[in-house]
Amino acid sequence: MSYFYGSDTPPSVTSARDNNELHLITMNTPNGKKVQIMLEELNALYGTKWSTTTLNIMTNEQKKDWFLRLDPNGRIPILVDNTQKGEEPFSVHETSAELLYLQDNFDKNGAFWFDTPRERNEALQWLFFWHGSGAPYQGITQGQMNHFGKFAKVDLPYAKERFRNETLRVYGVLELHLSGHYSGQPRDYLAGKGKGKYSVADMGTWPWISAWEFSGVPKEEMQKMPHLLQWIDRVAARPAVQKGVGAPYDRAAQQSDGSGGGVTHLPEPKTLQKKNDDRKGDGDRFKL
Repeated sequence: MSYFYGSDTPPSVTSARDNNELHLITMNTPNGKKVQIMLEELNALYGTKWSTTTLNIMTNEQKKDWFLRLDPNGRIPILVDNTQKGEEPFSVHETSAELLYLQDNFDKNGAFWFDTPRERNEALQWLFFWHGSGAPYQGITQGQMNHFGKFAKVDLPYAKERFRNETLRVYGVLELHLSGHYSGQPRDYLAGKGKGKYSVADMGTWPWISAWEFSGVPKEEMQKMPHLLQWIDRVAARPAVQKGVGAPYDRAAQQSDGSGGGVTHLPEPKTLQKKNDDRKGDGDRFKL
């Protein structure tokens, strides 16, 4: 048995191992939504299946030993691949790594990736740009803007102003890119030739940017970035994106109030439509 699992591991997680499933441990936060969206996109295209355990991170469930064995950093989401016959389960943490793992192993036609080395590198540039400049715990982030603007116990005007300005700067970089200000070619998506192609770069960026209002970014500032707003709406219109941020994940998080250890296993669907897929042992996804 892999050291990933112990007697304290929630049954929903060990069940995924026993059933050779792809398994997601998540909460419906911007970071969780990145991988939720990718899985929904893969399901819509290939019928990829997985099972899901949701946590309420406010209970610090992610700091317990069972979780830290899967991700020593103690952060959601985690992707655990139990589908490879003859191999130990494989745990993936860090959302960009998870998106790339799913693309490499489950996006068999490269629908969310690129054929040429330059386009692939461009996608990595924008994926890493957001992961390093926008994602939480990187110092100059929208996540820090959320923290100091909404959750800090002490009002720190300097911190709020600093991270607000940095968030707007990062947004401005995306607006400059999408507008085609220098290239003369406005873009629909972050990476790819011409107007671009929807890819993991967009999935890895959109969940945070789409939360601009919650983060406290002033509407008048966003109105100065029309191409970014159009991109937000364009990605939001995708059915798989709507499923990936939808009510089942929210309801599960609300149920995880700590009374049950902060863990909820989303139920499997009553019916599953299987598509032809050369992947073996895919786990079941959920629908509520």
